[in-house]
Amino acid sequence: MCGIVGYIGNSDCVRFLIDGLKRVEYRGYDSAGVMIYSGKDRSNVLIKKTGRILELEKNIDKNISGNIGIGHTRWATHGEPNDENSHPHVSNNEKIFLVHNGIIENYMSLKKKLEKHGYSFYSETDTEILVNLIQYNYKDDIEEAVKIALAEVKGTYGIGVFCLDEPDKLIAAKLGSPLLIGIGNGENYFASDPASILKSTAEVVYMEDGEIAVITKNSVVHKTLTDEIVKKTVETISIELSDIEKSGYSHFMLKEIFEQPRTINDTMRGRLMLEEGAPKLGGLTQHPEIYKSLLNAEKIFIVACGTSWHSALIGEYMLEEYARIPVEVEYASEFRYRDPIITPKTVVIAISQSGETADTLAAIKEAKRKGAVTIGICNVVGSTISKETDAGVYLHAGPEIGVASTKAFTSQVITLALITLDIARHKDMSFRQGYKIIKELKLLPALAESILENSEKIREIAHKFKNASNFLYLGRGYNFPVALEGALKLKEISYIHAEGYPAAEMKHGPIALIDENMPVIFIAIKDSIYDKVVTNIKEVKARNGVVISIASYGDDEIESISDYVIKIPETTNLLSPVLTVIPLQLMAYYIAVERGLNVDMPRNLAKSVTVE
Repeated sequence: MCGIVGYIGNSDCVRFLIDGLKRVEYRGYDSAGVMIYSGKDRSNVLIKKTGRILELEKNIDKNISGNIGIGHTRWATHGEPNDENSHPHVSNNEKIFLVHNGIIENYMSLKKKLEKHGYSFYSETDTEILVNLIQYNYKDDIEEAVKIALAEVKGTYGIGVFCLDEPDKLIAAKLGSPLLIGIGNGENYFASDPASILKSTAEVVYMEDGEIAVITKNSVVHKTLTDEIVKKTVETISIELSDIEKSGYSHFMLKEIFEQPRTINDTMRGRLMLEEGAPKLGGLTQHPEIYKSLLNAEKIFIVACGTSWHSALIGEYMLEEYARIPVEVEYASEFRYRDPIITPKTVVIAISQSGETADTLAAIKEAKRKGAVTIGICNVVGSTISKETDAGVYLHAGPEIGVASTKAFTSQVITLALITLDIARHKDMSFRQGYKIIKELKLLPALAESILENSEKIREIAHKFKNASNFLYLGRGYNFPVALEGALKLKEISYIHAEGYPAAEMKHGPIALIDENMPVIFIAIKDSIYDKVVTNIKEVKARNGVVISIASYGDDEIESISDYVIKIPETTNLLSPVLTVIPLQLMAYYIAVERGLNVDMPRNLAKSVTVE
């Protein structure tokens, strides 16, 4: 949930640390800190500040410089956001400095052990225990001390360590939290996210779980925690600097909403075989036995969290309707604790934008332990989930910086549609039907663009409801999960209470809430249950509810019974969530902006949830 960066070389590292932390501030923005070491006078400066990185930057004297440094931006797990709980943490002897992403589960027992040996603690964090455990094991070799300490740790970590007694090196280690090494010329880096170092180098080495790296300005040595040398391959970061900048938009979220015509297309690029009426998913077909297991699955679990869970629900509708495979969608956080029934022909699909979601990773491990074939759907190349699963499909949506997911959701829905179509074409779906769906897929980018061209109308509606206290979102069929997603977006960034329901369920409780102050958003496109939704709208209007409808172009009936209507183009039911969600994303965004909120960094949330 936190962002870490580190530098060692001949240049001044202060600007790199600050810029690098700003690039990963979406991972945590409760507090931030840096440790800067000057090789000239062998002095170090530790600066930590509650709040945004801008506050940290203000407190760094312009005369401070150094050629070694580590930095951290925090999302609080242990201890409230304050200066004492901020990273980097320092050992009792003030010689060892540590930045940490992850969670130390057995920190209390380790703390008691260290207290018996006279150690004192000044923060509420688990990280301070780890840095002192390293000091406890230090015998003139910081690498060895880190290894011994980590052997006692239960939990997850991506760490960077600096020791004043060995100032020519940094130590990095990884277990369950992302970490990479940036390769420079006479300088090297570490970071939890490639965005932090992209401005300085595009050459990186991705660390694996259980590895430790000894980093100097001229070399990087990778080992296992049992001291075996590991040969690594240098890779080139595929993203461009413009991908992680706002490019003239007010917020990353708005940029990412407007990128969806492109990202929808990128998710499909090279995968639609019109002449075969079927998709081609190389991430699956290059693993023939795994692919065969998917095609012959008797049951599929889809595990995910948050927005990804909503796309999973849509995937359930798709797979059961077209591939005729029973599907269960599970919150990843619950999956491993309820002893799910997994047979030899069960496939578990895991969905995660970041590919690092701790709950989803745990669910994958539980599925594999029970013998299931695992398929990953994620956005970040080289992420942990992409490596833990047996095969998978990348979204290719590009970096998503805004904490509230938008373009990743539509790319997930597209990916699930492609998987569904692939399985269905190997079963009973005709070429003609597959051909028709692929043609509809190809039209989606242009249809999404047409919705975005009318964003000003959505902004006008949002202005009218910026002071609402509650919203109700209603949809049916494929668009019930979209109602859930629309409500989540509003909650995440505007802090307005909102609930999503199947429209027919309104009569079983939520209808009691409806009055002239309750805006109700209906997804009322022309589909197989359109008439039922029309009836539900009339039920709300009969109770003086305010109705905002997402409707198909040319639908005069919905317009006549709604207070506000947002028109969108038609597509097949299967793909309609890709279009119906876009107005809801914009509605949430504009309401949050009208309320003066920071939509990219909503309170209490972080982008990548790497702790359970």
